[in-house]
This record gives sequence, C-alpha cells and structure tokens, in this order.
Amino acid sequence: MKRPWIGTSWKMNKTRAEAEAFARALAASKVASTRKVLPFVIPPFTAIAGVAEILSGTAVRVGAQNMHWAEAGAWTGEISAPMIKDAGATMVELGHSERRIHFGETDETVALKVKAALAHGLLALVCVGDTRAEFEAGATASALARQVEAVFSVTEPSQLSRVVIAYEPVWSIGEGGVPADPDFADEQHALIKKQAVARYGMPIDVVYGGSVNPANCRELAARPSIDGLFIGRSAWDVQGYVGIVESVCESLPGA
Repeated sequence: MKRPWIGTSWKMNKTRAEAEAFARALAASKVASTRKVLPFVIPPFTAIAGVAEILSGTAVRVGAQNMHWAEAGAWTGEISAPMIKDAGATMVELGHSERRIHFGETDETVALKVKAALAHGLLALVCVGDTRAEFEAGATASALARQVEAVFSVTEPSQLSRVVIAYEPVWSIGEGGVPADPDFADEQHALIKKQAVARYGMPIDVVYGGSVNPANCRELAARPSIDGLFIGRSAWDVQGYVGIVESVCESLPGA
C-alpha cells in the first residue's frame, strides 16, 4: 500500500516564533501521529532546532533547505551536515532550482552534497526539474535523466532508501507557476524509477512539487508513480498543510 511523502519547505519565510507556532499546531493535529503518510517540514536554518524539539516524538520529520559538502572549514555563510544533525534535522533538501538558478549550483555540486548527506546519515531530498525551454522542446525526460544520473553516481545501493527525488518543473513552481498535468508528471516519475531500476535493480521514491494545492493534491497523489507531494505556499499556513495531508489520507485505499 502506498504511503506517500507529504511535506513543505518554507523557503525564506517565518521567524522562530512563527515557525514554532506552526510546529506546536502541527504537533497537536492528527498529522503528528499519522501512519498513512510520511510528513515532513523544512524550516529556515534559524528555526530548525526549535521546530525539531517541538516535533520530537511525532511522525513529522524535520529537514534543512541546503547544506555544504564539507564537514567544516573556511566556507563563510555555509552550514554543514554535522551542524544540521546537531540542530535536530534528519533530512536535507538539495538542488532546488532556485539554488541552481540564483546561486550557480550544478549537477556536480549537488552530487557532492548528496554524497556528504548520505555519509552523515541524512535523508537526501534531491530536487530535479526541467525549464520552460526544455519542456517546450520536448526535452524534459533527458534533462531529468541527466540530473538524476548525477545523484546516482554518488549513491551506493545500500543508500538508495535514503534518497528521495522531487520532480519540480521550473515552470511550475513559485508565484504564478502552473501545475504539471498529473499524467505528464506521472510519466516523468515512471522514467526516473525506471532509471533507478536499471542501475540498482529497484525503484526509488519520487515526489511531485510544483503548484500543489488543495484542488489538485488528491489527483496527483493518486497517480501510480507519484510517491508523494512537496508543497510550497499552499502549506505555509499550518491549516493549509494539515488540510492537504488529511485530504490525501482520506483518498488513500482503505481510508
């Protein structure tokens, strides 16, 4: 039976007080004890410790939005895997298109970060996506295959269960983004899983992110190759996040 991942990254939003208020409300909700889905939240660095403490003992994982590949050193402004773990996070988001576009991240640097995250026992949520130009040129599959291959190049078979791929079309995320057609998204997820099977003999979890909202969450989550949802602004309010989680839970077989 499918047990989908459902999470949200807050990007550069929420003070510590706002983040902790969200976490307390989440800890008091049914999501905190759910066994139907795998919930997670990814606060800004400043709020990780407080949120992780509040959500400790619940079903909700807490992650970080980025990290450096080095354990320590002269990397001003960067955060390492040991620091993330020390703050209470158990997962890390890597390779988001905003970081690739605005901060020059490449497939190679993302791979270095994935390798470091896995070495330190973190779950790596790795974002891949196609640009509008790639989508319109029919090059989505090849763009994703290249990005996924970089991740697989540093992932041992024993580590595959700690890697989750997030397909986030660049043209679909952010303000003004358009959600991908569920069938199109499902097709891309199936290809990524096929790529994993070809290399490892087993599939990998692939979640969809890109203008996920209360109106489309069930349809997306129901697709056979979509293993969960990575939500943006629709889940920045705790009621919005809890509502989407509950809606997906209600739609699952046996609910």
